[in-house]
Amino acid sequence: MSQVYWTDLVRRLSPYVPGEQRAGKNIVKLNTNENPYPPAPGVLQALASITGDELRRYPDPESQQLRRALADYHQLDLAQVFVGNGSDEILALAFMAFFTGDKPLQFPTLSYSFYPVYCDLLNIEQNSHALQHDFSIDLDAFTDNGGGIVFPNPNAPTSMAVSYEQIESLLARAPNTVVLVDEAYADFGARSVTSLVNKYPNLLVSQTFSKGRSMAGMRLGVAMGSPDLIDALTRVKNSFNSYPIDAAAQKAGIASLQDDAYYRGTIEKICATREQTIAALLERQFKILPSAANFIFVSPPKENAEQLFEWLNQHEILVRYWNKGDLKPWLRITIGTDSEMQQLIRCIDEADFL
Repeated sequence: MSQVYWTDLVRRLSPYVPGEQRAGKNIVKLNTNENPYPPAPGVLQALASITGDELRRYPDPESQQLRRALADYHQLDLAQVFVGNGSDEILALAFMAFFTGDKPLQFPTLSYSFYPVYCDLLNIEQNSHALQHDFSIDLDAFTDNGGGIVFPNPNAPTSMAVSYEQIESLLARAPNTVVLVDEAYADFGARSVTSLVNKYPNLLVSQTFSKGRSMAGMRLGVAMGSPDLIDALTRVKNSFNSYPIDAAAQKAGIASLQDDAYYRGTIEKICATREQTIAALLERQFKILPSAANFIFVSPPKENAEQLFEWLNQHEILVRYWNKGDLKPWLRITIGTDSEMQQLIRCIDEADFL
């Protein structure tokens, strides 16, 4: 296939590679951190209520009703809330809005692999900080350089969280730098720092409806920050795609927020299954990092992660493996239902190479 029309930028890009999306009735899909339970019943009712008129017209470009529902939920003002087509789009808009200056963006060396992709795409200088020996993020390594700071909490793929107090300390000593805290997995054990938005104008928090709210197929994300930061995101959004949230997603998002008991119930079930799975793998001499996410980061007793990955794949159990650097001995395993995790353990017990 000819690449004659490609620009030099496209040629040198190394795009983000998502987890395998294999379909099939017998597939146990533990590789993309999806919620194993359906969204709240009201979400499906909201989708069923969409009218022809709503679909033939453009949606509200500012998603006012959804943003108001989010502002009320998080006890913020409307001007402090932004919504996007998944948190990945919000991250991309934030990178354009805040990190394209003449100073390097700081992020952990081992974290969400979209960060360096965005940097390459937008020609942003990168300054990555190594994790500590126990795989935790060293926030003390980040400086007030004015170029921006981004990190996931909990971190991906390691599943470990930094504390609320550590993040507040960073915000206080880096007042000249936008600090973007990517809370895609915070529902499952990390303390959110949204309550610090009013105190620190340099804080931007991104979250998603994909994980805790079981709406990965809907593509809906949210950012919360000072009105100045939200206004900057809105300016970039309206210069790129002024209608990112469709009418169905806006209705579904509001319905999800209205059923907090269901949302918290699924979180509790996932966390309980996570702890049961961790206990079972510890009995089998696996090394496991402390998880505050809906996935675990594990290393088999003989550190033969690639062999176990292939074994599980052959038995239609999908997990995530990165064959590079410090990640080679490790697998990332999404927490599914109790029965799915029991099937995982049975398959591991059948592997005679562990």
